Amino acid sequence: MKTDRDLNYRLYIQKNDGFMRSPFERELSAYRMVQAGDIEGIKKRFEIIRRNFFEGKGTLSNDPVRNVMYHFVTAVALVARFCIEGGMDHNTAYTLSDIFIQRADKLNDVDRIIDLLGEMQLDFTERMRTLKKENVISIHVRKCIDYIYEHLHEELTLTLLAAHVGLNPSYLSKLFSKEKGMSIKSFIIQAKVSTAENLLRYSDFSCLEISLALGFSSQSAFISVFKKINGITPKKFRELHYLDVMEQNK
Repeated sequence: MKTDRDLNYRLYIQKNDGFMRSPFERELSAYRMVQAGDIEGIKKRFEIIRRNFFEGKGTLSNDPVRNVMYHFVTAVALVARFCIEGGMDHNTAYTLSDIFIQRADKLNDVDRIIDLLGEMQLDFTERMRTLKKENVISIHVRKCIDYIYEHLHEELTLTLLAAHVGLNPSYLSKLFSKEKGMSIKSFIIQAKVSTAENLLRYSDFSCLEISLALGFSSQSAFISVFKKINGITPKKFRELHYLDVMEQNK
């Protein structure tokens, strides 16, 4: 491996310097707190780590601001994924992480970025607590939703999803409608359209590329479905929202 030399050298230096990384289980427990909506636990934990934020953390850059920024981005990415696993909407979690990364990108002060990290954790945690109160979803429906978001580019059918979660198709259909208030087919369409909205806002992918990436039979089919839900075409949606995102990033 080309990295073996650097790896062995750094491990040697860390050992000589007495550097010890934070235990994995401790880090994992923090993400589980966010996932569980444990607001008080997250507040208390951040008060403790705020006193010596870099203890047990590696140096990702010799530039102090870039170093903390890299840690921030890593933390946001993991928090978002744990929240998705815990039931947060896929699009909501990733868009929220985008918002916090954009905010951090505008900061040039280490302490302000660390404080923003605490704000980010609390925001996700509060949303997870609300979610658990308002949206109790069975494990089968949760697995079904996760599979849908992970395979938006493929053809998704009730039979396929039922086989994935291990339920009878008819039973899964009734359970999903009861818990989500819509049919599986409607949910898949909404998931594809909401993902398309995100791509239109945050990327330069063409309508054709987006339609292919989301498994639509054709570009015209994508435009038709998008317009039916939003009242405007994907092109018009991008004209209205893409420039707003660019302005926020200046």
